[in-house]
Amino acid sequence: MHPQHHTLFIDYCAYFNGNHDFFECHEVLEEYWKEIAPGDKMHPLVGYVQLATGFYHWRRGNHTGAKRILTKALVNFQHNKGHIFFHEVDYQQLITQVAKTISAITMGQSFQAFQLPLSPSLQQLAIARIQQLPSTNSNYLLHKHMLRDRSHILAERQESKQRKSRRT
Repeated sequence: MHPQHHTLFIDYCAYFNGNHDFFECHEVLEEYWKEIAPGDKMHPLVGYVQLATGFYHWRRGNHTGAKRILTKALVNFQHNKGHIFFHEVDYQQLITQVAKTISAITMGQSFQAFQLPLSPSLQQLAIARIQQLPSTNSNYLLHKHMLRDRSHILAERQESKQRKSRRT
């Protein structure tokens, strides 16, 4: 199986091109990255995570953060030209779209998403997944990071603090 046909990458494409749930894009691709290249901050999956994160920030009106993280995504993509994680995505079109997005943010333009330029086979897989996505409203997508259940994150932070305090 091609690594871009992995369920988590297909989910990323579906969230990105389907309902524009960029927060969920980040979540699923970070999971995939941790499976195959944990710690490799220049892996192309990190660039895809940064791409979704940049769109999430831009939609929320954080132009500075969006421009910064999208620039990192562009650098990552350029560094990884020819990598297998660009075989099912039109690399040149992706680079052009990211550069245009950075320019639009710089000029103060309003949020506007683009579609990932997928190969026909990956597009077909993404479309099948898009049809299964639950409907979401724009307010939820805009504020998803604040509306989700964070109890497990808070518990992990507390546990980490306790471990640190026991060491000192």
